[in-house]
Amino acid sequence: MRILLAEDNNTSAQTILPVLVHAGLHVDVTDTGRGAIEMLRNYNYGLVIVELFLPDMDGYDFIASLRARKIQTPIVILSAIDKPHSKIKAFSIGADDYLTKPFDPEELVARVQAILRRSNGYSQPVTEVGNMALDLNQHTVSVAGVPVHLTGKEFAILELLVLRKGISLTKEALLNHLYGGHDEPDIKIIDVFVCKLRKKLQAAGAGNLISTIWGRGYVLNDSQPKKTVANRISPATHYQENRVPQLQAAGE
Repeated sequence: MRILLAEDNNTSAQTILPVLVHAGLHVDVTDTGRGAIEMLRNYNYGLVIVELFLPDMDGYDFIASLRARKIQTPIVILSAIDKPHSKIKAFSIGADDYLTKPFDPEELVARVQAILRRSNGYSQPVTEVGNMALDLNQHTVSVAGVPVHLTGKEFAILELLVLRKGISLTKEALLNHLYGGHDEPDIKIIDVFVCKLRKKLQAAGAGNLISTIWGRGYVLNDSQPKKTVANRISPATHYQENRVPQLQAAGE
């Protein structure tokens, strides 16, 4: 899952960043509130972590500005102020959590993971789709109890499809989820990743969980869908899809 960290203290950022990355989170960093707002307006993030006092605005104004723009991204506030009124104010205007500095980075990771699960409708770290189990905390996948090895990009795609189960995701949304607007390769790379992901899951016995919505993107369902006009594969399309693995899958 891709998240945003808005922190102007370089020492603090360098302490937090590796712990988040080690937990399997993709993190973009900015040191201003306006920079964070602009990034949240243009890209899809699962969560934003914000220092309460940034150089250009305080966290309260940041929260109010986001919510006024109808941006509902979960917000975690970091602050050296451990006063009830500060926490109450943050929660009352739209913050989802508040951590007081100094804090244990591992606790931050646990809170972030819990908020990401809850914001996507999951109370437990392990979610099952058919006979496939995906652990959102450990970043592991198994089918009928047997581990399935996925690359980082493959897991990131499966993670988003699971969290948005039943909702079609465009290739642009998946590309943004993987790269966050930074050094993005050709959008055809998504077809490569999805094709390899499908083959690994099918080989493990999970069936065809990922359906193609032609002209729209991909969707993950509990079971293999019935053939309809929307997902019927023509011979020409089938030929093209079989050619996908021959493309260069850069960035894994």
